[in-house]
Amino acid sequence: MGAAAAAGMARGQARRRPNFLFLIADDHAGYVLGADGNRQAETPNLDRLASEGTRFAAHYCNSPVCTPSRQSFFTGQMPHMAGVTRLPTPLSDQKPTIARQLNKAGYRTGVIGKMHFNRPAQPGLHGFDYMITERELAQQWSAAVKPRPIPPEIRTKPQWRPFKDPARIWLNAEKLPFPRFDDDIKASYQVRLARQFIDENKDRPFALWVSFHEPHSPFDFPVEHRDHFDPKKFTPPRVGPEDGWQIPKIFRDLTEQEKQGIIAAYYTSVRFLDRNIGLVLDKLRDLKLDQNTLVVYTADHGYDLGHHGRFEKHCGYEPALRVPLMMRFPGKVHRGSVRDFTEHIDLAPTILDLVDVEPLAIQHGHSLRAYLENSRVESPRDHIFSEYLENEEAFVATRKWKFIFCSGQRARGDGYEIDNATPGRYVRLYDIENDPGEFTDVARNNPMIVQKMEDLILDRFRRTHPEAGKEPAKLSREEAIEWYVRPRDVA
Repeated sequence: MGAAAAAGMARGQARRRPNFLFLIADDHAGYVLGADGNRQAETPNLDRLASEGTRFAAHYCNSPVCTPSRQSFFTGQMPHMAGVTRLPTPLSDQKPTIARQLNKAGYRTGVIGKMHFNRPAQPGLHGFDYMITERELAQQWSAAVKPRPIPPEIRTKPQWRPFKDPARIWLNAEKLPFPRFDDDIKASYQVRLARQFIDENKDRPFALWVSFHEPHSPFDFPVEHRDHFDPKKFTPPRVGPEDGWQIPKIFRDLTEQEKQGIIAAYYTSVRFLDRNIGLVLDKLRDLKLDQNTLVVYTADHGYDLGHHGRFEKHCGYEPALRVPLMMRFPGKVHRGSVRDFTEHIDLAPTILDLVDVEPLAIQHGHSLRAYLENSRVESPRDHIFSEYLENEEAFVATRKWKFIFCSGQRARGDGYEIDNATPGRYVRLYDIENDPGEFTDVARNNPMIVQKMEDLILDRFRRTHPEAGKEPAKLSREEAIEWYVRPRDVA
């Protein structure tokens, strides 16, 4: 090769856009992470990823349920603006997305795994050239992998039947493995597909979403992992008398031993997730693509592991709202931790900003680039906002206070019923500086703080809701919030 040709090639490589790898987990709570200070969590690959880039330690989802959360950070819009506030709602194919922006900029876009689009995959949908989402992944895995028989002495978990079986069964209180060996389990097949996609697109800019089912219940892991973690070494969070009213009926008969088993199963699934993330990241290193790839890891929302008597996420408590977020881009992203508040709606503007792609037309968040470059941040968030419109709830937290507003007028359809399905409007205020477990409601003694928190909720809705211009006149503050928290999804 002549000197001129070599120089031309070098210039072409220098101009190549960075790759983008988005790693997503389902139900991975921010506190079940070694990098977060949890000594029981075994997450060496995620810990290393965090150490090689920026970890956002106070990052929150904008909805503690899968579909609204995912479509919110995928579109850069609050769930109520994205049009997806309930689990079964499909994202409109007319909505702008991160994938569409990257595709228009010349990226080869792909997705492998759980995305909650609630419709069959097809090339071009939502901006993806290559799509293998939930149904297609299950079909291909079943066709491609012929599992080895499991020895009869190894007990494995039954078919997952949430709400039909007792909670101890569908939450895997016995910490039973999925009936597959490591090489035969679906997540391992998913990893092989992801590594293949990276290999096939190594010579062009690619944007790949790899979205894992783990650690979502029933907390899958292969038979080789079944003996890892002793349930007796986990202590379930305390549940006080102040929790009784809000504990879903389905969890009320769980024993202490069953709770320990559920927690151990979850931690085992997180460990399995971490291993698989490491295998995808190894592929970048093997191909020497890691230096020119923006890697983002997060989860759709968090998870309560016995907190307030709950083993799920559909609520406003801290463990359900705070999620991991870390970003690595060698030479461009600062290595360190950020303690300021950040939200899922900040992901889209940040990702597009870092890879120098045109921003989405509507962006409810803002780019976190200043944090990533260790620069001065002009206006850090002073609160976070999240919503769960299936139960007509909204949540706001500052450094001092956590506030929960619920209309109490909608009988929830998610299976987590309490004694009174429609108790009427209620609010809860917690002094999280002095009560970080969110046990003691102090709303009655702090009416001015309640008003301030309700104003924050109303301000967010009025600035981001597509029907804000139709808000009825002369509503009280509480009535106005109730008007906004009603789900309006269009099937």
